Amino acid sequence: MPAMRTVILPAVLGLASLLAISCKSPPPELEPAPTKDPAADTATPTSAKTPPAATAPKMNDQGSPGSPGSPAGKNGGDPMNGSFTLAEATKDLPGKGPIVAKIDTSKGVLQCKLFDDKAPITVANFIGLATGKRSWKDPNSGQWVNKPAYDGTGFHRIIKGFMIQGGDPKGNGSGEPGYVIKDELWEGAKHDRAGLLCMANRGPNTNGAQFFITDAAAAHLDRSYTIFGECAPVEIVHDIAGVPTGMQDKPQTPVTIKSITISRDAKK
Repeated sequence: MPAMRTVILPAVLGLASLLAISCKSPPPELEPAPTKDPAADTATPTSAKTPPAATAPKMNDQGSPGSPGSPAGKNGGDPMNGSFTLAEATKDLPGKGPIVAKIDTSKGVLQCKLFDDKAPITVANFIGLATGKRSWKDPNSGQWVNKPAYDGTGFHRIIKGFMIQGGDPKGNGSGEPGYVIKDELWEGAKHDRAGLLCMANRGPNTNGAQFFITDAAAAHLDRSYTIFGECAPVEIVHDIAGVPTGMQDKPQTPVTIKSITISRDAKK
C-alpha cells in the first residue's frame, strides 16, 4: 500500500493545538501529452474538449494485492508464484502461424496480432488471463481462479485521440490480478500510431491485467509502457474512442468486451 503522508496544519483562530491529517495520494492516471508548457500553468483546467495534461494510462492504486508495498507483496498468494511462460500459454494452441487475439466488443470485433517475439512474458500473461490458463485473484471474490478474466468486462476509461483502456474486472481502474509482471520495453518500440495494444501500469514493472489500445500516436508513452500487439481495423478503435464520456473519462454507455479468443493465423 502506498506510504501515508502526514500534513500538519497551522493553528487557526487562536487554537493552540495542531491538527494532523493523513491523506493517501494515488498515482496519476495515463493522460494525453501536454498541449502546452506545464510550467506556464500548474493548475491545468479540465475541459470536455481538451483532456487534462498529466501523465499516462495508469491503474488506480487502491493498495490491492500485488501493489508494491502492500502486505501481499509482488506475488503474495499466487499459486503460480509469479511464473507463467509463453510455452505454457500456447501449448494447446494448434497451428504455427502468428498468434492473434480476437477481441469481440459491443462495437465490433478487433483482430490483434500479438508480438510474442518482442514481449513473450506479456503475451503469455495476456493469453493466460484471456483463456483462464493463468491463475489470477478475482478482486470481487478475493479468490484465486482459473477462468477467462476479460469476458464481460469493458473499456472503463476512454479518451478520444489518445487511447481506450480496459481489462479491469472491477471496472473502475483499480482491479489487478494479484501479481505483477515486468516491463518489456523492446528496442524500436514506438507508440507512433493507432491500434497498438499496450499494458497499463502504476509505474515501472507493475503490469497486471489492464491494457489499452492507442487511438493515435502518443510518443510521450515511449519507454514507459509495454507494446505487445497491434489491433485492426482501427476504425473500430476510433469508434470506441468516440463514444460520449463523463467523469474520469468513463463512457456514458458501457462498451463491453464480450470475449477474447486466442488462435494462430493459419494464412500466415
